[in-house]
Amino acid sequence: MKKWVFILFVISFDLQAKEVSFTQEDRERLIRLEATMKEFKESVDKRFEQMDKRFEEFRDYVDKRFEQIDKRFEQIDKRFEQIDKRFEQMISFLWILSGIFVGIVAVTIGFAFWDRRTIIRRAKSEAVEEIERSGKLKDLLNAFRELGKKNPEVAEILEKFGLL
Repeated sequence: MKKWVFILFVISFDLQAKEVSFTQEDRERLIRLEATMKEFKESVDKRFEQMDKRFEEFRDYVDKRFEQIDKRFEQIDKRFEQIDKRFEQMISFLWILSGIFVGIVAVTIGFAFWDRRTIIRRAKSEAVEEIERSGKLKDLLNAFRELGKKNPEVAEILEKFGLL
């Protein structure tokens, strides 16, 4: 029986030494810890939402800036197109002026050539007339000389003018 008492004593001592592993205080502590973790999680989520919002605002700002840059590039492209059109107009105008100048020069050269041929033709005909006249004059002078041999008055007149 002593044995039994001793065994009961050891078992009871062992039972008393062992406490309940999960007490009310532990539960409250765990609830507070859960609440704190929940608040921390909400705070972190809120902070991440703020960061996401800031990133989104920054992304929107960058997108707006890129849109403005794209608009400026479009304006520059339009300006270059206008300048290209203007150069094309100027080149067309210069071609037209060159054509007009070439036409005027060609007409002037043609007129000068025509005028020269006309003047040469007229000079030629005048020279032929002059030669014909001088030939007739010679014949006339020879005729007067022959007459001067027969008629002394005509000879005297021819001598007076140095034609005899």
